[in-house]
Amino acid sequence: MAPDTRLGEEPLAAHYGVSRTLIRTVLSRLVEDGLVDTAKGKSARVAQPTREEARDAFAVRAALEHEAIRALAAGRAVAAESTLRQHIAAERMALHERNAKASARLGGEFHIALARATGNALLERYVSEVVSRTALILAIYGRDIDQTTSIDEHERLVDLLVAGDAEAAFELAEHHLVAVEEDTLHVGAGAAENDLASILARFGGAADT
Repeated sequence: MAPDTRLGEEPLAAHYGVSRTLIRTVLSRLVEDGLVDTAKGKSARVAQPTREEARDAFAVRAALEHEAIRALAAGRAVAAESTLRQHIAAERMALHERNAKASARLGGEFHIALARATGNALLERYVSEVVSRTALILAIYGRDIDQTTSIDEHERLVDLLVAGDAEAAFELAEHHLVAVEEDTLHVGAGAAENDLASILARFGGAADT
């Protein structure tokens, strides 16, 4: 959804077949995550982070992923290798099938999988939140990720983590994230759709869940 898309409680409740109270609760959580804005008493809308807020989000993400890499390179990566490589295989399959949305989603979820592999539930939660926030930033500023390069870097990162080469893993992860940040914040915004009814029509409602 484009920034400033109005998130009406009534159409969302009708689409998902739930109460407006539940929708309100979910929107409140999304406000906490920085994905929805209800400033100045306005109705809930998709947030629109400024470039300064975007850079702050990338800085926090880099710090959190540094901790995940440290923990994995210390030995936890070996046990998680199979799961991580299966995830990378799913990324390649989505790319092969030219499913751009699935490929982009899986690319972000790879970083959450890394945090999950550390066994630190709080780290996983924070990484999940900041990955969601940076995904919104990517949508706002129109960054078209080179998924082939991204997947190759994910695979190389797993190789380094399994080998216990923390320094090389840190360097690769920093290069990966800095490249995404710089390219994202130096291009114009795309023309994303912002009509809630049109967007919801593409997804199954209560009857399909």
